[in-house]
Amino acid sequence: MTTSTVKLQEIYNQQGFLSALPVLDELELREARRAFSELEEEFSKEYTQYSLHNVHLQYPWVRNLTKHPQILRVLKAILGPDVILLDSRFICKYPALKPDAQESEKGETKPDGENELPYVAWHQDMRYWGIDGGPVLSVWLALDDSLKENGALQVIPGTHHSGMLPHCQAVRAGNMLSVNQEIPEELVQADEAVLCPLLAGQMSIHDGLLIHASDPNMSQKRRCGFVIRYVPTYAYPIQDPDRPRKFHATELVCGTDQFKHFSNKAA
Repeated sequence: MTTSTVKLQEIYNQQGFLSALPVLDELELREARRAFSELEEEFSKEYTQYSLHNVHLQYPWVRNLTKHPQILRVLKAILGPDVILLDSRFICKYPALKPDAQESEKGETKPDGENELPYVAWHQDMRYWGIDGGPVLSVWLALDDSLKENGALQVIPGTHHSGMLPHCQAVRAGNMLSVNQEIPEELVQADEAVLCPLLAGQMSIHDGLLIHASDPNMSQKRRCGFVIRYVPTYAYPIQDPDRPRKFHATELVCGTDQFKHFSNKAA
């Protein structure tokens, strides 16, 4: 293990995330954006905002992203040599306000006018995945620049050491989380949040227990990212009668699997 790899592992273990890691070169990024634009034309932007779920099973170019050498290099440093792809999803925050609407918002008397715009509430990924015995690592690969104005990821460093926190139903409208949950405000130290801006082609990664969120897109620029979840092969699914989970899209992306905890794996 190289010195740089050891440093990545040390920072990740301490902070629970790494950001602005290079992945796609200029040609790879251009091809990925072109291919994604074809999906937008085929399915409509309303669909591609959040519903392109596990399409690595259908599109070779998406599967290739999940196994990109730059991603695998980091995965091996953090999770070890044997890693399973658990799930993938494209998430797009499209510009929700027209330029004239942005101007009117400034003079809007209703302070919650922007609260109906799509955002992601404070949460922990592990709350949704039903995984035990090992960590879940989330990759956020940027196809567009992801900046403060268009709703970049925010994290609270070190919170992955706090274990699982309670989640409740979100009160504010517009939460993009599929089950509309959030961590109660009094349990979130939002003043300690760190923004994770990315240039297109870069990625951030974070631990499944790290508290994170993102604000609405208040710009005129799309924010498209590819979210990929990975687990070491020794992790295993647990049953929750209130929310049954099935993992039909899992694939072995590197190493070997001696545990066979997930179905539908491929070398």
